[in-house]
Amino acid sequence: MASACTQGVDTGFVALGYGKVAALGVLQGVTELLPISSTAHMRLVPAVLGWQDPGSAFSAAMQLAAVVAVISYFWRDVRALAVNSVSAMRRGRFHDRWFRLALWIVLATIPIAVAGLLASKLLNTCNSPLRGLTVIGWACVAMAFLLGAAELCAKHRRTIDQSRFSDAMLIGLAQVGALIPGVSRSGSTLTAALALGFKRDEAARYSFLLGLPAITLAGLKELWELYHLHLGYHAWSVLIVGLAVASVSAFAGIWSLMRVLERFSSWPFVIYRFGLGLAILAGATAGIL
Repeated sequence: MASACTQGVDTGFVALGYGKVAALGVLQGVTELLPISSTAHMRLVPAVLGWQDPGSAFSAAMQLAAVVAVISYFWRDVRALAVNSVSAMRRGRFHDRWFRLALWIVLATIPIAVAGLLASKLLNTCNSPLRGLTVIGWACVAMAFLLGAAELCAKHRRTIDQSRFSDAMLIGLAQVGALIPGVSRSGSTLTAALALGFKRDEAARYSFLLGLPAITLAGLKELWELYHLHLGYHAWSVLIVGLAVASVSAFAGIWSLMRVLERFSSWPFVIYRFGLGLAILAGATAGIL
């Protein structure tokens, strides 16, 4: 179904109601932090079920649920990063590893922040061409090949403690690709980290920590835009239900990803992404979706 518009912003989620948004919240939460593209699933599942497209505004706002999940799961890392970097800055110890990592994460967020602002009208507009199923399908297939190539070539030796400024910036640049629906922020950054030789679990950890500022800013920006639309109580309550459900399912998504990467590899996600992309392309070509 076509998107719903409110002053040019895609707000299809409002028409779905609590039950459907809760179901999509589970889907969004799980897929947001797995390298399989939450946008692809949020376009595919409603299309198959004949539901209203929840819209890009819903997907962007749901990233705040991912923030809650990441901070909860990696609390020790997040706390150590925040406390130790501030302490090092106060003492003038600018060569401290925690301060450097925090600074690198901030600098690595700049590319996607700038690109997101420049492309915001195209990304969040109603019926955006970038949310087309064909675009998403090809993005899924392309990222499946890239993640597979990274898995084959990766040395899986490095840890975050061994990272350099260039690593953070390269992963930050890879994160820009996530602006294209179907690429997946987790997928693009995990692929980059693996290609740089990080261990699988360390690559995922680095991906999540580096992505915290970006997903927080994206979610808050979308909430700010929705606030200026003067949406009613019903719209906000529907969104809150989605956020609450997605926060819990996102935590489960992180847990699942870390278990798979620690015990196996990223190949299950490569295969899944490739199959998903082909299914979307086939459905779009046949006119089923």
